[in-house]
Amino acid sequence: MLQYESDYYASLRDGRRVYYRGQLVEDVTTHPVLGKAIRHAALDFRMAHDSRYQDLAVVTDGHDRYSRYYSIPQSAEDLKRRRDLIVEGTRLGGTVVPLIHEIGTDALFGLMEVLPEVDARHRTTYADRVRRFWEQAKFHDWALAVAQTDVKGDRSRRPSDQPHPDAYVRIVRRSSEGIWIRGTKVHTSVAINANWLIVLPTREMREADRDYAVACAVPLNAPGLTLIASPYLEQAIDPWEHPLSARHKMVETVTIFDDVFVPWDTVFLAGEWDAAGAVAKAFVEFHRFTAVSYKLPLLQALLGVASLLAKYNGVRQARHVQAALGDLVIYEMTVGALLDNAADRGELVRAGLFRPNIALVNLAKYHFATGLHQAMHKVQDIAGGLLVTAPGREDWDHPELGPWLDEAFAAHEVAGRERVALMHLAGDLVASELAAYHMVLAVHAEGSIEAERMTVVNSYPWQSAEAEARRLLDDA
Repeated sequence: MLQYESDYYASLRDGRRVYYRGQLVEDVTTHPVLGKAIRHAALDFRMAHDSRYQDLAVVTDGHDRYSRYYSIPQSAEDLKRRRDLIVEGTRLGGTVVPLIHEIGTDALFGLMEVLPEVDARHRTTYADRVRRFWEQAKFHDWALAVAQTDVKGDRSRRPSDQPHPDAYVRIVRRSSEGIWIRGTKVHTSVAINANWLIVLPTREMREADRDYAVACAVPLNAPGLTLIASPYLEQAIDPWEHPLSARHKMVETVTIFDDVFVPWDTVFLAGEWDAAGAVAKAFVEFHRFTAVSYKLPLLQALLGVASLLAKYNGVRQARHVQAALGDLVIYEMTVGALLDNAADRGELVRAGLFRPNIALVNLAKYHFATGLHQAMHKVQDIAGGLLVTAPGREDWDHPELGPWLDEAFAAHEVAGRERVALMHLAGDLVASELAAYHMVLAVHAEGSIEAERMTVVNSYPWQSAEAEARRLLDDA
């Protein structure tokens, strides 16, 4: 069953507790700032009912039709189709990914991979619970968010050593009906506009941390659950001056669990401390493939804007501009090729899941993350100072000022207004709150640069390299 956009909006009017700038939000769908994020996320549902995208967005299995995001990847081709869907949704979203299906299914796939081993070790039934939840989520076409990153408190201390015990989400009570959880998560993307929130541990645990080893699914209107929405990206209003961020937005929240009850049916880990690290890592490895997929439209946009700016400014053939464009091409193609290779060299793991190659997907994310700031610098250099000094819409619409400006800013085969409109697009990409959001995400989202570096290093076949070095020594 595929949700319609109107059904999706109605599902969010469920009494959820969301605060924005200290005010309780009565209806997130009509809020002047948060509503923009919800309309943006609804792209997923619009694509599923649009004949132009249905072959990509929808899987047909007999009489059953459901979102491709819920389709378990079983081959490299499946991963690539999932990538293509993420790319198209992000492209339509003006370089901002909708994320309301992508991240939640990444979490479910990670749980499906790890939990059979947990069940075998602890005689639990978590894998069956995740499968049942996935079936329900697929049938209802639920929008899903993931709460993984805890506020962490003093990062030099383990969860159970924190002065404040709720720096990490923990189980505070158990009964025959379920568990109660308490604590605070942060950087929770798309929670205000999801139907369910999947809670995951953020790191490996020790035996003393067992109460913090918790994974579960919680409806967003659960008693005791409070979302504090970030106001970041609220200023972009005019679509001419901010052609991307005036229309598209993602909301992050601080997510407070104040003795939230979770029935056993949707509890996927409850004290099995030795599995917390594996659960956290399995989600991340699927999600980094998603992450690099939704970066590709941004890189293509940077290339296209840089090329047009160079043409409009009459410097397309200048040697330093050609060098900058060449660097941008190499950057974009390398990220895309690494992602392709991660799919092609993936492997079939538990539960029939085809997982991307861990080393290569981390290498792709690392290459993207370490290159984005320099790529944006190259676009800024080609554009010039008009990125941040151009007159506003009202000046261009003024009957006296507008014609003067149009003539004054005319450039190589283009009118002044068209040239400055491109500048505004470039500014939204590389010199705005949206640009800052993209840059911070590159460094911190889906895992830090250091985490990606260490994953690549730890995945390297060191024994083979050392054996080759010994062979060379023996042959000397």
